[in-house]
Amino acid sequence: MPISVLLVDDQPLLRTGFRMILEGQPEISVVGEASDGYGALASARRLLPDVVLMDIRMPGRDGIAATRDILDWAKEAGQRVRVLVLTTFDLDEYVVEALRAGASGFLLKDVPPDELVTAIRVVAEGAAIVAPTVTRRLLDRFAARLPSARPAPAPAVDRLTEREREVLRLLARGLSNAEIAERLFVSETTVKTHVGNVLTKLGLRDRVQAVVHAYETGVVRPGEDD
Repeated sequence: MPISVLLVDDQPLLRTGFRMILEGQPEISVVGEASDGYGALASARRLLPDVVLMDIRMPGRDGIAATRDILDWAKEAGQRVRVLVLTTFDLDEYVVEALRAGASGFLLKDVPPDELVTAIRVVAEGAAIVAPTVTRRLLDRFAARLPSARPAPAPAVDRLTEREREVLRLLARGLSNAEIAERLFVSETTVKTHVGNVLTKLGLRDRVQAVVHAYETGVVRPGEDD
């Protein structure tokens, strides 16, 4: 079955552009569009998309609130819906809130078409997308909203081995599995195992939540050296 996608953006031209890109893929089907958060929730309930491609700043109800609405409804209804957020550098600080709301990742609005298609596939499969090139910038800009003092790590973090904590720190810096493997002189398979252990021990859904968790609990701090 093709991956069903709901497009949510207040700019019709952007929705048209994304539709043209996605409808050229045989494994992806654009099932609907919405121009604000209220329409996004109504369309998601009616169309049951696999992935919602969600803008953040929209009139009425914004993408963060809509993400929370959709995922809360999906959980109660037993539906499997994933949200992939779109942003620009000017809106980086909003992405953290979207991830907290349950989004499975974020992309820049100027993402190349092939990367957009790949991201939708990855999210539909249950994984997460964090644009590595903007992760550190995103969280550094968010630093102003975090306490200045380093908080004590959450008790769950104490259950991680030293190597797992190291993997978590590198993951939070936006490194891919391949880059972490190169940094630690281990195989990608080993890194995947460590990442899986981190998610299980911390009770997290995916690496996106792990990044936010690492900053919120003080495992890493924005502005620190790698």
